[in-house]
Amino acid sequence: METYLVGGAVRDDLLGLRPKERDWVVVGASVDDMLTAGFKQVGKDFPVFLHPDTREEYALARTERKSGHGYHGFQVHASPDVTLEEDLLRRDLTINAIARAADGSLIDPYGGQADLEARVLRHVSPAFREDPLRVLRVARFAARLAPQGFTIAAETLALMRELSASGELDHLVAERVWKETERALADARPRRYIEVLRECGALAVLFPEVDALFGVPQRADYHPEIDTGLHTLMVLDQATRLSAAVAVRFAALTHDFGKADTPIDVLPSHHGHEARSVRHIETMARRLRVPNDIRDLAVHVAREHGNVHRAFELRPDTVLKVLTRLDAFRRPERVDDILLACEADARGRTGFEDRAYPQADYLRAAHAAALAVSARDLAAEGISGKDIGDAMARRRTTAIEAVRRDWKDR
Repeated sequence: METYLVGGAVRDDLLGLRPKERDWVVVGASVDDMLTAGFKQVGKDFPVFLHPDTREEYALARTERKSGHGYHGFQVHASPDVTLEEDLLRRDLTINAIARAADGSLIDPYGGQADLEARVLRHVSPAFREDPLRVLRVARFAARLAPQGFTIAAETLALMRELSASGELDHLVAERVWKETERALADARPRRYIEVLRECGALAVLFPEVDALFGVPQRADYHPEIDTGLHTLMVLDQATRLSAAVAVRFAALTHDFGKADTPIDVLPSHHGHEARSVRHIETMARRLRVPNDIRDLAVHVAREHGNVHRAFELRPDTVLKVLTRLDAFRRPERVDDILLACEADARGRTGFEDRAYPQADYLRAAHAAALAVSARDLAAEGISGKDIGDAMARRRTTAIEAVRRDWKDR
């Protein structure tokens, strides 16, 4: 019974990065051996166990054989006679197929160290094509390792194109698609995730709302980059620069979905795209099981980003209506994320990347002033019933007007 550190922990350590977690493979052991040693079995499909003290995951060495469609379409064989090399052979990329023994020595039968040095993402074996989820995983690793200069091997990209065209991606479980996407959005360069998926044909299959944006023109005076798909990537870049929150980055990715539906005869204008964007976001969120809080933020940004951009042109009572629609008084903690996503949109244009966005600070100040109006204070003045709501609206409008005057005097 021998234990090896495998996968991302070894890869990241060799790259000088801090591993997020540690995974172990056990060779020469059975399920009974692991249970006798005090491990707790947690995997039903795979023989995976939790260490009794560290709670880290230990998996028995195994082989896999394709038996159906999708991520779960495999027959798993785990027994004491499965070798470490056989276990590593089933992994996706060579850089993830390196193991470290207890004495610190590396076992690298498939050239992972050489690919780390060359900064190449390369599949381990032709069995790569058997698991459609690997298309998303490679795109995610490309997003995470982009700052280190990693590229995808031509032969691996060819297999990803083959998988994308095969219909296998249609069998992926929605939760797994979202999980990989969520992790990619949290990575160093999420734009690269979208680019890789588009390059291999997977974007049109899994995220048709995003794919449809490419080639759609916008007014050059507002958008020197012209192409809506390119603008979306630039907005995602800016959101990555401004915030680490997945919700902000998802809102940046989805805010202009409705532009793909603009009638050809009115292009390059996109009047009314906001409402269409909301419908597409809601459809995508249902399909991918996107968490409600992330979906809701994206919907708010899609519906109101135009009004946020025009904040200085709006009357105080209209600003109050926008803040109310943003649920800014019931969920005040969400306002800053909404404004960051809108700022990313404004700056995600050629030549605007470093331009100031005072609208955000103005609306933050307006929101704070309106939020300070207290129903308790109104009740103390003897105002009650329906009159409290009317009085709140009037005083909040007055508070926003005072903020507006202050901004005009600057």
